[in-house]
Amino acid sequence: MGIVQAVCISAEKGTEKKDIGQGELVQQYGLKGDAHAGNGHRQVSLLSLQKIEEFRAAGAEIFYGAFGENIVAEGIDLAKVPVGTRLHCGEAMLEITQIGKECHDRCEIYKRMGDCIMPREGVFARVLHGGMVKKGDVINVE
Repeated sequence: MGIVQAVCISAEKGTEKKDIGQGELVQQYGLKGDAHAGNGHRQVSLLSLQKIEEFRAAGAEIFYGAFGENIVAEGIDLAKVPVGTRLHCGEAMLEITQIGKECHDRCEIYKRMGDCIMPREGVFARVLHGGMVKKGDVINVE
């Protein structure tokens, strides 16, 4: 079990996301209002709070959404959750479709710190059932 700590969106691709506190996950689309939402297997991105805190401990001054993550989850090491696992997140249900990603262009975090955790720690999911998600919601691993 985990807890949602942030819900983040960006209006344009290639920019850091901003924590909006709550949002609507749309079935087979992603987080409403987010530039990365769409009909694909990476509709929603998630990152574990622990990994963000470890990066901060290394000297990074970062906020939720800096890595491009839509949902920050406390209490779950998401990178260890197998592909195909379903997550009940707020009112919605997600299915993990990918762990990590290839980083084609060095993001701003990488340029500042010489590293970025999203390519190895980021998790991607598709929305099986839509609904609202907000800070404080429980995330149950099925």
